[in-house]
Amino acid sequence: MGSFEIQTASKIYPIFIGSEASEKLPGFLQEKFPRRKKLYLITDSHVSALHADSLAGLLNQSGYDTLVHVVPSGEAAKSLACYEECMTNGFRHHIGREGIILALGGGVIGDLAGFVAATYMRGIPFIQLPTTLLAHDSAVGGKVGINHSLGKNLIGAFYQPEAVVYDISYLQTLPVREWRSGFAELIKHAFLSSEAFYHELRNEVKSMEDLKNHPKLGEWIEQGIKVKASIVAEDERESGKRAFLNLGHTLAHAMEGAAGYGELTHGEAVAFGLFSDLYLSRKYTGLDIDLDSLYQWLINLGYLTVTNDVLDIDRLIPYMKLDKKNQDGKIATILLKNFGEPILSTFDEEEIRQDFAEFIGHYFAV
Repeated sequence: MGSFEIQTASKIYPIFIGSEASEKLPGFLQEKFPRRKKLYLITDSHVSALHADSLAGLLNQSGYDTLVHVVPSGEAAKSLACYEECMTNGFRHHIGREGIILALGGGVIGDLAGFVAATYMRGIPFIQLPTTLLAHDSAVGGKVGINHSLGKNLIGAFYQPEAVVYDISYLQTLPVREWRSGFAELIKHAFLSSEAFYHELRNEVKSMEDLKNHPKLGEWIEQGIKVKASIVAEDERESGKRAFLNLGHTLAHAMEGAAGYGELTHGEAVAFGLFSDLYLSRKYTGLDIDLDSLYQWLINLGYLTVTNDVLDIDRLIPYMKLDKKNQDGKIATILLKNFGEPILSTFDEEEIRQDFAEFIGHYFAV
């Protein structure tokens, strides 16, 4: 098991990563918060059935009083209703300002529980306990929040965890679709990092089974986290460079909204949005990339299979207009000049429509 630190302007905190990382949690709590004994563990119905009892048992044996609150699994949990339920349950069970929230689950739970922590009695500590590959991205960096019916992550805060405890043994219970969802963010981090990282993933991962059983999985996860951490360290509150982490996300968030939150996994949408941004990058920045071979690799991995109704530009544009990166009434997205060289680019609506029609016509016309 390894560990390293995430450094931001507001906080430095550790990442513990390994196949038995969860066993480090009681010791970390005792060292960091020697007088706090009340824990509020927020998880979802799927993860609860797999991991909540064993983790709560470990904590209770170590002298902690652990309250477990279970929300529905899936994107629907990032709602105002679930947020209110989490708050109410904490109040009813007398979780006070000396409590600590534990976010056990994927990105949805990390976002929801982190936002609860950020606003519960004006803020109490929380710890991220990711159980998915996708959460290697969302658990780091302090962006927490919930969705609104008009858009994804429109309600939220920047609130850093006290630690991230990434027990990769939890990943072995994931269904194939969740492996695929998380791998899309790892591919994104490769493009934001180096051509060598991208080609290593290309050469080593031909299927999700390859990924699941690869001896370098933990190393790749750590590498992906460090890519994000290096950007967050320079721009904690997304006033500049942090927006680069949204490579692929302008279109991805719009697709998630158009499909109905939870119908597409985040990673499925990100893979499509990433491919679109790379197409635009080749057109506008001269990015040197073989898009046809990338297309085939993504197809072979099970990406880019999206129904035509989700790709209706008239449904996508309203969501794209709500993107937080937008500037001066123009829609913003992230392009690449080269591997590891992202830039923020803006387009008016007509340009978006023309480029999208060209993109879809080239790669996805029936």
